[in-house]
Amino acid sequence: MSSTTEWSHEALLAGEPRSAGLARDFVRIHLLAHHLPHLVDDMRLVVSELATNAVLHAQTPFVVTLSSSSATVLLEIQDASTSAVVLRSPGVLDTSGRGMVIVELLSQEWGQIIDTRGYKHVWASFPRDG
Repeated sequence: MSSTTEWSHEALLAGEPRSAGLARDFVRIHLLAHHLPHLVDDMRLVVSELATNAVLHAQTPFVVTLSSSSATVLLEIQDASTSAVVLRSPGVLDTSGRGMVIVELLSQEWGQIIDTRGYKHVWASFPRDG
């Protein structure tokens, strides 16, 4: 990944269910503004999963950041939880637990860090040239 950021957008959202839809809209608006329509569907699904995790598990406001370098678009969700995200293997009949599997399948790569304040950052990257 290139370390030079070409553009970046950030939104602070409440830790409530309607924020997942606001996060999807945020991603769509900025990807289209930067002429990246081929990333909209996958990135909207990934931000929906990450935002839903923040709402359900952190139960705090969260920040969505969308940024780009020359080769990569990076999506990040920061919340006030210190609990690590876990990639699970849900059973066929399980009604939850597929979110990070979706993130894993749709993104180029993903990861998480806990910053010095104890806040969790979960990120997923996507190739600009899809």
